[in-house]
Amino acid sequence: MTMELLTRIQRELNLLEQQGLRRILRVADTPCAPRVQVDGKPMLAFCSNDYLGLAADARIVQALREGAGIYGAGSGASHLISGHSRAHALLEERLAHMLEPFVPSAKALYFSTGYMANLALMTALTCMDPQAEIFSEALNHASLIDGMRLARAAVKVYAHGDVAALEQLLGASKSATKVVVTDSVFSMDGDLAPLRQLLALCEKHGAWLVVDDAHGFGVLGRRGHGVLEHLDLRSDHLVYLGTLGKAAGVSGAFVAAHADVVDWMVQKARSYIYTTASSPALAHALLTSLDIIVGEEGAQRRVRVGELIQAMRAGLSGGNWNLLMSDTCIQPIVVGGNEAALDMAAALFRKGLWVPAIRPPTVPRGTARLRVTLSAAHTVDDVRQLLEALNAIQAEEDHA
Repeated sequence: MTMELLTRIQRELNLLEQQGLRRILRVADTPCAPRVQVDGKPMLAFCSNDYLGLAADARIVQALREGAGIYGAGSGASHLISGHSRAHALLEERLAHMLEPFVPSAKALYFSTGYMANLALMTALTCMDPQAEIFSEALNHASLIDGMRLARAAVKVYAHGDVAALEQLLGASKSATKVVVTDSVFSMDGDLAPLRQLLALCEKHGAWLVVDDAHGFGVLGRRGHGVLEHLDLRSDHLVYLGTLGKAAGVSGAFVAAHADVVDWMVQKARSYIYTTASSPALAHALLTSLDIIVGEEGAQRRVRVGELIQAMRAGLSGGNWNLLMSDTCIQPIVVGGNEAALDMAAALFRKGLWVPAIRPPTVPRGTARLRVTLSAAHTVDDVRQLLEALNAIQAEEDHA
């Protein structure tokens, strides 16, 4: 019987292989940075979400050591038992202070991962009302989608960026609890959601607007406070999620919302209640990370990555590339077929460049792509090397 079960798994793995959909793990032997050692080979990486280049910053590494010296390696329990340390509390106070200009009466709640935070949000906001309805942007992240499934609320999906379609859905809804859910920066396309229009609709129809700013916090806004600062938005209807393992360079995520909403999550969010709290040392390190983000150096890093984005887009503007419209660190090049995307990623890897091929179900069928991500730790020469490699591959294909 066991062999029959394994045979079924092997058959499905082979099918994924044939479809160009089988995933593989690569092993990095060095810290997260543009120059890394991967599977024993030196590579120039354009695949991390370390947008400000803080993941291996010596000051944050030292703060992590300091935090371990103060609090030890682990928390020992869930937050509500005994695992909520002073480091967690200080981090949440700092994050609430950062978001309060945009989310009135803000309180923050720290999670081990963004995935867990989104599960918590979707379930807590809807559990009090069996007739609750969720209105979901079509390109939302998988963690939001899974949170909606776990919430067991009615879900209506509106097309990417289609404000008119959402307005129709909200206008037809009879539910007392309406929750509009969207990414801010879409992780595979790099574009921004039309948040001003979405917020206006939510205020008109009495809905929550949940904004997952995983790829905006730290990068967007004059002080790096995220997409709400970038667009100068403020409303009681906002529920904000930011991640701390991308631009912040460490680990975890947080929800910032009205204090009553956060207190409700503490009562009802199972992915918060029933898990061991993350290491206090991580929270301690994040305090240093936030100091850098909101300071002058953080501003300089945001300017630098903006210059790299412009350089890359200018360097590919003359070719026949399908470079999606994006002013963010995420610069996707749509290739189309799975095998074609894998072949291009492999060709880059042979040239010493690590750029991932993204395929269904992460993106729609027929839109497999190279997902280039830029960091303030990259240099103009790094981007030039990538452009030269891409153009050389394109020239080889044109002459094939």
